[in-house]
Amino acid sequence: MGVEYILIGLILVCGFYVAWNIGANDVANAMGTSVGSGALTLKRAVILAAVFEFAGAYIVGSNVSETVRKKIFDPLEILNFYSAEQAPYILACGMIAALLAAGTWLLIATWMSWPVSTTHSIVGAVVGFGVVALGYNGILWNQVGLISAGWVVSPLISAIVAYVVFGILLKTVFHKHDPVAAARRTAPKLVFVLMFVMTGLTCYKGLKPLWKRWEMDPQSPGFMMAVVLVAVVLGAVGFLVTKLSLANFLQVGNAKAGSNPVLDADVSRSLAKTIKHLQRVRNHSMGELQNKATMLLNEAELLQDAALENIANRTDFAEHRQVERIFSVLQIFTACLVAFAHGSNDVANAIGPLSAAYQAVTEHAILKESTTPGWALLLGGVGIVIGLATWGWKVIKTVGEKITELTPSRGFCAEFAAAITILAASVLPIGLPISTTHTLVGAVLGVGLARGINALNLKTMRDIVAGWVVTIPAGAGLSMIFYFILKLIFIDSGWVDSMVPSATG
Repeated sequence: MGVEYILIGLILVCGFYVAWNIGANDVANAMGTSVGSGALTLKRAVILAAVFEFAGAYIVGSNVSETVRKKIFDPLEILNFYSAEQAPYILACGMIAALLAAGTWLLIATWMSWPVSTTHSIVGAVVGFGVVALGYNGILWNQVGLISAGWVVSPLISAIVAYVVFGILLKTVFHKHDPVAAARRTAPKLVFVLMFVMTGLTCYKGLKPLWKRWEMDPQSPGFMMAVVLVAVVLGAVGFLVTKLSLANFLQVGNAKAGSNPVLDADVSRSLAKTIKHLQRVRNHSMGELQNKATMLLNEAELLQDAALENIANRTDFAEHRQVERIFSVLQIFTACLVAFAHGSNDVANAIGPLSAAYQAVTEHAILKESTTPGWALLLGGVGIVIGLATWGWKVIKTVGEKITELTPSRGFCAEFAAAITILAASVLPIGLPISTTHTLVGAVLGVGLARGINALNLKTMRDIVAGWVVTIPAGAGLSMIFYFILKLIFIDSGWVDSMVPSATG
């Protein structure tokens, strides 16, 4: 029994270790843009994320794990390679190795300030164990390929959505001569759409484990109609509350044409491009055409000087500060719901393998499904919160500050686009694989691209993508190493002979 207790203790420690690293790396998905935009201080972001991540992980966390980690392999296949007495401990060592590998890779990524996918980390780790234990043909590679497709699909879709959302916001609010008045007209409509999307996100992502527990089908027409009805009602309430609140919150300014600093900057950039084109025309032409190009160039340069002077003399940004205050509130609201959805689902990245290993050791058998006890969800929730509080700031700063400069409005667009992408992936019947990390980073990238390629920190993006590329192979390689060590200690050494009389390796 001593070996069994040692294995159980190791399982619990490794489960907490992975949860801690999930909190340190993955929670930046929800709070990184809020901190980077200044909508939240780091301390407040940690507190809010702790509350909503823990609530999602513990209250709604998955009660039943599907076949071990994303159907990567059938655990019952282990019985074809090992005896019925020995197989449970092979599975336990493999799941412990997967937890150690995923946690170690996440630790390295966090130290490097890389936001990587915890799902891909654990998938790679379980693949590594499966290849060693069952051979190459024992892995369901079509499932692994589908999960890996999220590396490309999720950031691409969210970047496009964020680009479009931010472009619409620029045209409807920030490129108006009176952005305050424009915000008063646009914000209630935006809140309606936000409430609609976030209701769907909460129902299809945040509460998904609850529907499984109650054996409800979220894809059924009746369920979808109920969600739409609730979303419309909440959206209408949000619309009315926002409209009434903004009547007192924002005062319409007496804006004059050209006084909008965003428009001034846009005019300046357009004139700079015009000057470059006119210089090219002047240098490549002759005669009358060259003379006219020179005259137009002189006028364009005078206009550019006037635009720059207008920007330099602009000292009153009160209208834009008021507009950004609206998006600060909306961004915080979105971030909290994304944190709740993340906690309710991604805690399984730590608890799924933990539950499978724990059940294998305590039941002395391999079962197709493994129940997740409440104490395991508590362990995962606490681990996520502690990881966020102790080391989460590193990746939060990368997502919020190092990819592109964020304001509350830009951060809101990124969070909103990520929420739309995750919701669409959750509702679509084809089961589109989505990585929350890749989705949010892609959305931040889309917002940056909407301002021009120069607004992006390409070095940071290169480092992040490099981390994404090596996540699955790194998890697999580390898992193989840890599995061989654990198998040598617990199986090959004969340490479990008292419980497995006929153990062979």
